Amino acid sequence: MVRSVLWNHGAVAACLFGSAGSARFWQAWTYLGVHLTATICTCAYFYRRNPALLERRLLKKETLFAQKFIMVIWRVLGASSLVLAGYDHRFQWSRTVLKPVPFWLELLSLLFIAGGHILFFQVVKTNSFAASVIQVEASQPVITSGPYGLVRHPMYLGFALMTVFTPLALGSFIALPVSTFILPMIAWRLLNEEKMLRGALPGYVEYCRQTRCRLIPYVW
Repeated sequence: MVRSVLWNHGAVAACLFGSAGSARFWQAWTYLGVHLTATICTCAYFYRRNPALLERRLLKKETLFAQKFIMVIWRVLGASSLVLAGYDHRFQWSRTVLKPVPFWLELLSLLFIAGGHILFFQVVKTNSFAASVIQVEASQPVITSGPYGLVRHPMYLGFALMTVFTPLALGSFIALPVSTFILPMIAWRLLNEEKMLRGALPGYVEYCRQTRCRLIPYVW
């Protein structure tokens, strides 16, 4: 678990500071601090209370081809967005081509990213079967309480918040379009996941009738 956390955050740091060409990138340090703090707190909580959940979150190999493809594109776009934000910091593209990201918007974006982490925590606290890959276990129930009472895929809502606001938190308007390309990947992933759950998880069809919205409350 520790190795996975260090590897993931080390890769993010390499993307940001490598492309920025300097460690003098306060937005990147703050962004990494928010992510690392949230990750450590979440892992520490579930390490003591539900270690089986952490094992599910460490799973990496998808069994469905569509999900493998989606995750490859998702990761490529995510890394590209970080690298582009780093280059933007180095060459000041947003400042010269568009305009600087306001300081208040950078801070607000960090708050939304933190909110995405809080939502993620609430999701996995409510649903201990929330693995990092698409699967259905023999004793897995349909979860309808907590954030699952608002939307069918609240974890992806948390990821969407982090995705959209990451470039802004890093001070980059230029990287924002690349980051938003991840949103169709999230929609594709959850639609493909729903197709599998409808056939493999008893009670899921009834849950879909009860909770209409997939990702955004009162919208979709």
